[in-house]
Amino acid sequence: MNSVQTRSAEKALSGGTWLIVCGAMLYSILTVTPLMAKHTADQWTWTAPILPLVVDAAVVIVVKLDDVLARLGGHGGHWPIVLRWMTGLMTLALNTADSALKKDLVGVAIHSVAPLLLIVTAETSLAYRRAIAAAVARQETEQRAEREARERAAAERREAEDRRAREEREHNAQLLREQREHEARLAREQTEREEAARRAERAEREARERAEREARERREREREQQQREREHAEREAAQRREREQQERAERERRERAALLSAGPATEKLPEDRARVVVHAAFGEGLPVRAAAELCGWSVGWVSTRYQEHRDGAGLVLEGATS
Repeated sequence: MNSVQTRSAEKALSGGTWLIVCGAMLYSILTVTPLMAKHTADQWTWTAPILPLVVDAAVVIVVKLDDVLARLGGHGGHWPIVLRWMTGLMTLALNTADSALKKDLVGVAIHSVAPLLLIVTAETSLAYRRAIAAAVARQETEQRAEREARERAAAERREAEDRRAREEREHNAQLLREQREHEARLAREQTEREEAARRAERAEREARERAEREARERREREREQQQREREHAEREAAQRREREQQERAERERRERAALLSAGPATEKLPEDRARVVVHAAFGEGLPVRAAAELCGWSVGWVSTRYQEHRDGAGLVLEGATS
């Protein structure tokens, strides 16, 4: 029997058990409630269904917990047995009490059917569940043992296959190693012959390269000598230009000093002469009013010349930057 069939049997057992329990509970409530109403004070007759409900609730608890314990393979001890039989006997007594008081044996027999069926069903279902749980556990143990045996056999087969494959690899490796050694010996002999030819060729090439290197070094030395002579000539030319610039700057400085040392003009100088004086004052950084006094022209005219010199200096700087 597979797990699907086992679960189907468990469902059928559980469904049948609960069907019997519910039917017995309903029949017990309908039977016991009138008896309790007769033996209860009139103002408390509405409590008549409580006792059968309590007893039936105990039956439900017993059946449900027995089901859980049977599935888990556990055992609740003696108290569940006591509760199960006590609730069953109470249900039997309550259902047959009214007929027994009337000395109605047929009624006692009829009303004892449901309680006795409930008691026997509870015990039988518990036994069935335990038997099913034991059978399932035994079946799982057997299946686990079979699975382990299959796994061991598969592991042994894999190990044997691995051993054969390893031996085959080792044999192939031995053959390949011998072949490589033979090829290596042939390659060494060929290499030695080629090495001798290369040594001779290398000696010839080194001699040729040495001659080329000496010629190249000689040309390099000549080129460096020419480079040093050219750099020396350029350096002397740069020094000469620098001296000329310094001499020109010194000459301009002396000319400006000569122009500015004449003092304030007593009369308005010619425009060409005035422009020269303004240029010298601008170069020395004199204010506009001092330049106007030196050339005899107006401050506005001198300011215009200063602005021209500033614009011209800005253009020169911009051209130098570009």
